[in-house]
Amino acid sequence: MSSVLFVVTGARTWTLTDGTEHPTGYWAEELLTPYRALRDAGHSVSFATPGGVAPVADAGSLTEGDAESIAAIDGLATPLVLADIDPSAYDAVYYPGGHGPMQDLAIDEDSAALITATLAAGRPLAAVCHGLAALLPARTAAGESVVAGRRITGFTDEEERLGGLADRAPFLLESELRARGAEVDIASPWSDHTVVDGLLITGQNPQSSASAARALVAALA
Repeated sequence: MSSVLFVVTGARTWTLTDGTEHPTGYWAEELLTPYRALRDAGHSVSFATPGGVAPVADAGSLTEGDAESIAAIDGLATPLVLADIDPSAYDAVYYPGGHGPMQDLAIDEDSAALITATLAAGRPLAAVCHGLAALLPARTAAGESVVAGRRITGFTDEEERLGGLADRAPFLLESELRARGAEVDIASPWSDHTVVDGLLITGQNPQSSASAARALVAALA
């Protein structure tokens, strides 16, 4: 059995360029689907957020039964403090999305250090959708972006436009990843698309949660 850390956004809103506080959080499917896959494979899951705040699911992501399933997850309502995490204590790290990570994890240095340490140690790191925003501040020991030269995917600029927020977004995730030297491999909007580059596993959108989870389970096997 392996121990997996889910790093979850603590943000409840995303500040848009017009000053609007867009309600958000983590995307329920992107947390629940990988959690269930890892649990069913016999792995243990812990949770951490910036400041140890209780994370909230984006209301727009909840489907029937999700709230009850979320409430039943041990440790999710009382997460660990991200700054206190010892990277060596976990066999893998996973970042679910939702727009929340665009607000906090995109600039969180504790998260960035965890990502750098996990990749440097050769342990699996997975992220889905906007969870890849956490990769933006992470740098190698040599000072390069951890995504430079890596083949990844993530929530696309086109998907952001189709979602109606691109014109007011402080930044677009795909564009920012490309600016840091990543080879961003994208599929058509809302299609299941997961990319595996060594032990770096990325999923494009909520529809990719299950395939990304399968890839993470395989990496831990």
